[in-house]
Amino acid sequence: MNSHPPPRPGLFGRPVLTVTLAVAVLVGAGLGGVALADRGSDTAAPVWKTPDAAAPPGASSAPATEPETESATTGDTITFSATGDIIMGSAPNKLPADNGKGFFDSVRDALKSDLVMGNLEQPLTGDTGTSKCGSPARANCFAFRSPPSYAEHLVDAGFELMNTANNHSKDFGVQGYKNTVEALEDAGLEHTGAAGQITVVEVKGVQVAVVGFSPYAGANNLNDLDAARDVIKEAAGQADLVVVQVHMGAEGSGMGHVKPGNELFFGENRGDPIKFSKAVIDAGADVVVGHGPHVLRGMQFYKGKLIAYSLGNFAGGGKTLSSDGVLKYGGVLHVSLNRDGSYAGGKFLSTYLDGTGKPTRDSAKERGLDRVRELSEDDFGDAAATIGEDGSISPPR
Repeated sequence: MNSHPPPRPGLFGRPVLTVTLAVAVLVGAGLGGVALADRGSDTAAPVWKTPDAAAPPGASSAPATEPETESATTGDTITFSATGDIIMGSAPNKLPADNGKGFFDSVRDALKSDLVMGNLEQPLTGDTGTSKCGSPARANCFAFRSPPSYAEHLVDAGFELMNTANNHSKDFGVQGYKNTVEALEDAGLEHTGAAGQITVVEVKGVQVAVVGFSPYAGANNLNDLDAARDVIKEAAGQADLVVVQVHMGAEGSGMGHVKPGNELFFGENRGDPIKFSKAVIDAGADVVVGHGPHVLRGMQFYKGKLIAYSLGNFAGGGKTLSSDGVLKYGGVLHVSLNRDGSYAGGKFLSTYLDGTGKPTRDSAKERGLDRVRELSEDDFGDAAATIGEDGSISPPR
C-alpha cells in the first residue's frame, strides 16, 4: 500500500480523512428517480423468479442480548457492521411516535461492532422549498425528509458512518443535501457517497476507506466502470482496507434474485450488480455492501471477497416503507477483515419492519437469514456464501 496521508481527528476520537477528488452535486427535474411507497410493484420491471410466500409476522420486538459475533476482534483484524435502507420518517406528517425516541432500541445490540455503517436513504433537512416531486407532488413520486435533529437517533443507535449515495439523498435539492451533511457532521457522524469522495477512518490502527456508489448525479457512478475502478484504486492507495457501499438494482418484492445484466426500473439504468461488484473487487475493494432493491438478496464470494447484493429494508419510520411480505425483511451484516484484506469471518442477524416501520430484531425466527441462505444457493451455486444456521458466513466449501 502507499503511505497514508496524515489523518484528522474524527468520530469518537478516531482519526478520519475524507478525500474528495471531484464533487459534482447536480439536481434536475425528477433526479433520483421514483420510489414507490409500497415498494411492491412487480410490474415495473421483469420478475426473474417468484419468491416464496413470506413467513407470518410475530417475532418479539424487544431488545435481546446478541450472540457472540466476530466484532470482539484484536490486533490486525477489525469487524464492521452494515445495514440496508434507512428512512426514519417523512416530515411533516409521517414521523415516528415520540419524535423518534427509542427508534433503534430493538436493533442496537445487533449493530455493535468496531465500525457501524448504514445507508441513509433520506435527507435530514427542513423544507427547502425544492422537492424532486414538484408541488403538488407527482403521482408515484416520493420525497422523504426527517428533521436534522434525527441525526442524534443514528448516534444513539451506534451508527458511525452513513452512505448517502442513493436515489433519495437529494429529494429536497442541493440545499437539502448540504443540510444533511451538516446535520451528520454536527452529530459526529462520518459520511460517504459524493462523486470522488473517499472517506477513510482509522479503526484499531487499521485504515479503512469507504466509498459510496449509485447511478445518480452527484455520486460515484456505478454504471461508469472505468471511473469506479479509478476511485477504488485511489482508495486502496489511501487505506489498508476498502469497503464499497453501493445502491444498485431494480426494486420491488419480485427483485430478490440476481442475474447478469443491467437492471432497469421505470427507465432508470440501475446497474449490472454482478459486473460492477467484480470490477471494484478487481480494482482493490475488499468487500461490497449492496442495498437499493428494498428486498434481501443473496451473497457470494469472488476472489475470496464477500459480495452482499442487498441488505433489504432496515428502517421505514412513519410507514414510509412497506412492512408487507418479503419487503419487511432486512438484517445487519457483520464482516471481519484482516489488515491485508483477507476475509476473517462474518455473520448475518435478521431484522424486520414492524407495523410502524421501526427496525425490529427477528431473533426468534431469523426469517431474513433463511431467505438470504436460499437466495445465495439459488443464484450463485458453487460461488455462494456458506451461511450457517447461526448466521455465520463463510466462503464456499
